[in-house]
Amino acid sequence: MAGAGLPRSAEYLIVGAGVHGLSTAWHLARDLRARGEAARVLVIDKTAVGAGASGIACGVVRNNYFQPAMSELMAACVEIWEDNAEDLSYQGAGYVALGPPAQEADLVEVFERQQRIGYRSELHVGEREVAEHMRSLFPDWRAPGLSVCLHEHQGGFAHNIESVRGLAAKARAEGVEIVEGVEVLGFERDESDAVTSVLTDAGAVAVEQVVVAVGPWIKRLWELLELPQRLDVCTPGGHVAPDQEMWTYWYLQEGEVAIDPALFATSGGAVPPVLHVDSHAPLHDDSGRLVTDEPWGVYFKRDREGIQEGSAPIPKGHEFAVDPYPGATVEEDFSHMWAAALSHCMQRFEGARRSFRDVRSGGVGAFTVDNFPIFDRMRPNVYVAADSNHGYKMVAVGREIARELCGEHSSLLYPFRYERFASGDLHPVSQSPYPWS
Repeated sequence: MAGAGLPRSAEYLIVGAGVHGLSTAWHLARDLRARGEAARVLVIDKTAVGAGASGIACGVVRNNYFQPAMSELMAACVEIWEDNAEDLSYQGAGYVALGPPAQEADLVEVFERQQRIGYRSELHVGEREVAEHMRSLFPDWRAPGLSVCLHEHQGGFAHNIESVRGLAAKARAEGVEIVEGVEVLGFERDESDAVTSVLTDAGAVAVEQVVVAVGPWIKRLWELLELPQRLDVCTPGGHVAPDQEMWTYWYLQEGEVAIDPALFATSGGAVPPVLHVDSHAPLHDDSGRLVTDEPWGVYFKRDREGIQEGSAPIPKGHEFAVDPYPGATVEEDFSHMWAAALSHCMQRFEGARRSFRDVRSGGVGAFTVDNFPIFDRMRPNVYVAADSNHGYKMVAVGREIARELCGEHSSLLYPFRYERFASGDLHPVSQSPYPWS
């Protein structure tokens, strides 16, 4: 029965059983036990473990970020993936980002930062150099016009629902209670604005600390906490952009080619790195028909049953129905575009469109006003993890939230505080066409 056994009180209540909520619960319970503190850590989810964005994420783990704060946080995340690879169904295959001349400066800067922080990667600049490196991995590589290649030897991908269930198992092993089928309806607060009870459809839970980690459902919980839906944003130069919408939804299109996964291997027979290609070259299908002469981008990786891929995010505005959570609803031209992109990159993928499957993947992301996460205490005892669709790969965020709940300071999360919008301490913007880069 949904909500059965819901406790009536908990020192720590975490809303959301995705990557952020479960990672927070796991690390928090572990830290409390190490301190000799007895406290109930409770996770509730209105559906089930991994039922939302985390459970259908493409699973890519990368550190290709132009923003220093994102890069440093992701290095910490990759360490957790690597240290718990078996439990979290993680494949450390690496990640390759390729781009046209317009992206050279960004990727060079990313590479130099990775070297400073000890993150293993290599850089190739120039069309000939890039082509030679890619053909050393894939002899049939044929994508023209790419002049920069950042090959991360860390990172890779994880199998989405297995990794989320792995996090749940780690949390439960530390004594965390997870109750599924419980929806939050509201919050009772005292005169200091601290939450005293979380109201659910299975009854009220008295709380001392709350963590909200609900992915694309954040707008509704934000409203229940009576937090601002619009705000003024100060830029680093002092200009103020008034009355900006807090949340914008983007629909993330992904699909799968149902072919033998072994077809997509390196020249040495290894699991290939995740590939991310941004290109300005005209894109044609296998018959020679022009698909687009506009800049385009795709990413793809080997999955258990084929080649999974995504591209072409669609802006959906400031309102979007996230229930039931969407998946397998790509636009009509999507399969045509990304099958053409696969063939554009490698000869082995000619004819891939015939094997396209519209699988449940992608989904929708709720992006903040600057497209980067908010990790901050938004009420005296309410910590919010609003990941702005960066969530799945960022497994270390839960560890850092747990540290802050235990009274420590997280230098990794500090750059993502809500106050940055008022102070102008925003993240730099790259040349990538994607809102998450």
